[in-house]
Amino acid sequence: MKFLLEALRFLTVLPLPTARQADQADLRNSLYAFVLVGLLIGGFLAILAWGLGRALPAFPLAVFLVFAMLLVSGGLHMDGLADSADGLLSSRPRERILEIMRDSRVGPMGVMAVVGMLLAKTSMLAGIALPVLYKTVFLMPLAGRTSLVILIACFPYARKSTAGLGRAFYGGGKTGSVLVSLTVSAAAGWLVYGLFGVLALGISVAGTLVFGLYTLKKIGGSTGDTLGAGCEISEMLVALVVVVLHHNRMV
Repeated sequence: MKFLLEALRFLTVLPLPTARQADQADLRNSLYAFVLVGLLIGGFLAILAWGLGRALPAFPLAVFLVFAMLLVSGGLHMDGLADSADGLLSSRPRERILEIMRDSRVGPMGVMAVVGMLLAKTSMLAGIALPVLYKTVFLMPLAGRTSLVILIACFPYARKSTAGLGRAFYGGGKTGSVLVSLTVSAAAGWLVYGLFGVLALGISVAGTLVFGLYTLKKIGGSTGDTLGAGCEISEMLVALVVVVLHHNRMV
């Protein structure tokens, strides 16, 4: 329960009781609960889609669902996407990229990345029929939180200093959290959506690894910002797989 509470405090804006200052070991151990947070967020979104889907047409419903995804995390991951785009797409040397990513101001590449991601998610969700939409919004946050664990476990921390929001999660014992996350994700995907659910999550994992390799080449690993970007990309990939399958009448 302690691991879950720490994960909820970090990944959501839920008004949880104030706890003592978590140490690095607590934060690393909370990685085991990231996938559970994904399940909780996914369940909330599925219920929201079921309720609003009875009153709203497809596009407004998709807007509300994407906004809910942002709201539940306080925009944490989207902020990481913006900072990552400003740095990684700047064609600057490694150290300068890291400086740009640390800057709280958002540049043109960051704005384009955020707008593009919001449009992509909204348009894809609007193109999915309601019975499939429930399953899709359930799987999206599950994929996103699993991607965080994978990026932390498989790629080093890029910054030399100990500062940074993502730094606290790096250390030993990460293999177990990856196995737990992948097992729970695969089981949930199968139960909710059968083979298609596992396929969507599998492509999301593959996309996470590709993005991780890209950041490894550009800046030597991951940062808190690239972790957020990876979460957003993973969620989008799940929606992309489902909308392709749905458009081709495979689901």
